[in-house]
Amino acid sequence: MKRYDVTALGELLIDFTESGVSSRGNPILEANPGGAPCNVLAMLSKLGKKTAFIGKVGNDNFGRMLAKTVKDTGTDISGLVYDDAVPTTLAFVHTSDDGEREFSFYRHPGADMMLKRTDLRYELLTKTRVFHFGSLSLTHPDPREATRYAVETAKNAGALISFDPNLREPLWDSLENAREQIEYGLSVCDILKISDNELEFTAGTNDYDKGVAYLREKYKIPLIFLTLGKDGSRAYFKDIRVEEAASDKIKPIEKTGAGDTFCGCALSLVLDHGLDGLNEQTLSDILRFANAGASIITARKGALKVMPGREEISSLCGSDIS
Repeated sequence: MKRYDVTALGELLIDFTESGVSSRGNPILEANPGGAPCNVLAMLSKLGKKTAFIGKVGNDNFGRMLAKTVKDTGTDISGLVYDDAVPTTLAFVHTSDDGEREFSFYRHPGADMMLKRTDLRYELLTKTRVFHFGSLSLTHPDPREATRYAVETAKNAGALISFDPNLREPLWDSLENAREQIEYGLSVCDILKISDNELEFTAGTNDYDKGVAYLREKYKIPLIFLTLGKDGSRAYFKDIRVEEAASDKIKPIEKTGAGDTFCGCALSLVLDHGLDGLNEQTLSDILRFANAGASIITARKGALKVMPGREEISSLCGSDIS
């Protein structure tokens, strides 16, 4: 018996997002809890899944705020540890008029980089149905060792491995290193959520079907979700290829967390059906549901605290998908 539906490992940080202008004409920045793995878990928790997080924050006001926020979403934070010497990681999000973002990270070092293998709680890895991670925990030696150990432990215990490259180029010492570490994630995952630009980076082509075919042939990944921004998403499973358009009913103001929301929605329905229960119709339903969830979050600031519920997502889809 598994205690958790999804355990995730990785970064938990503060996203400072633009929130208006002061009376003196200076930009006002809002401290929003963030970090891709916990965004995914927050969405899963909102959909009724049991979740757990593994990571490290600073033993400071931001770290304690993050811990409370994640706990309040319903996620088990017994795997969250504090660093007394290194502060919580910070990111500043600069948003353009169309909702696209540019990140500035304050992580030299940041507490998430300090996670060590000895920090990990074994039962969080062996009692989960899915283990989810991204590439940011692979940027430096200590969290890289911890991540690889966690993947191996969870996989040996029968968990499905979910991977989101979540490429953030400024955080890597070189793109060659980024490629090498992302290739590791590709080589071990059963479920891949990848964006169009990440697919171009890893497969070397902007022909997405060819790019996915390359990844499936090289890494034998059973299920791939490809997100295409305003153009929707695709799913590839066995000989099935499904594509669904994005919702055009919501005007985006801030796209931070859209991919994570998509990932959480998709993983929730994959857990409901199981890999063996996937077919063209279920995959189409998953994409429509995940597209709707991602669309909703783009109209909000601060993804982790404001994830949509099932009824709201289903209403945008026009049907109750389960």
